Parts: sequence; C-alpha cells; structure tokens
Amino acid sequence: QLPDSGLKALRVGSMRRLLCASPEYLERHGTPRHPSELQGHAVIAAGNLSPRTDWRFGALDDPTQVRMKPRLTATGNDAAIAAASAGLGIARLLSYQVADELADGRLQVILAAYEEAPWPIHVLHRESKYGAAKVRTFVDMLVEHLRGQVHLG
Repeated sequence: QLPDSGLKALRVGSMRRLLCASPEYLERHGTPRHPSELQGHAVIAAGNLSPRTDWRFGALDDPTQVRMKPRLTATGNDAAIAAASAGLGIARLLSYQVADELADGRLQVILAAYEEAPWPIHVLHRESKYGAAKVRTFVDMLVEHLRGQVHLG
C-alpha cells in the first residue's frame, strides 16, 4: 500500500506471493495442507525476494509465521523457478514470475488459502500543469500496457 505523498498513483494491477512446487515433487513428498507442514519439506528460498527464513501467511489480523530452513537458497528468481520446476522443492515467488510455469503445468500453487492479500501495483508520477507532454504520453502508454498484462491480475 502506498503512503500519502505528492505523487499521482495509477493502479495497474496486483500480484500475489505464491508457494509453488512441481507436480512430481508433490507426488513424491505429498502436498502440505497447512504452513506448519512446510518444515517437513524441501524449501527453495529466493534470496532477493525472501531473504528472511521467517515466512508469513494469511491476513494481517490472523497471521501465521513459519521459520523455514531452506534446502537451497537461490540468489535469483530464475534459479529458484528452475529448481522448483525440476522437482527440488517448494519455492515462494511472485505470481507474474511463475505465470508461464503455472500455465503449462510445470508448477502448481499450494497453500493458496493461506496467501497474504494481493499486493497492488502502481505507476507513480508527478502530475503538474507544467508537466511535459512526452512524459504524460509515456505514463499513459505504460499504464495501458501494464493493465493489459494478464499476469498482473
């Protein structure tokens, strides 16, 4: 959520933080039904998205927190996606990052009932009557493009 500022915010979509694993991994190790069951699974941490090993789940008024011990910590999201797709464990990533893998069945979402609320995505800009027309045209094109992205909900 955005703090109050002097910037104009145009909402263009939202993203979700998902837990996902390959169908092969889930077949071999079972599908967790509650976040507390993750401790018995191989977890893949994406270092730039989830540097902490404490993962929060659920709504702000009823959160669940689980201390994770990752089997693998990837420094990039692409590596975490590849590892999860290869059946090495469960990864926590953003919905637009794994949209293709979910669409073609390489990954499946798990524990969707425990997801945090979706995060809004905004384009921020300064709006003024003296603003450059080129800047406004760029902002308008960017907003239109992002709002057309299926993966940004």
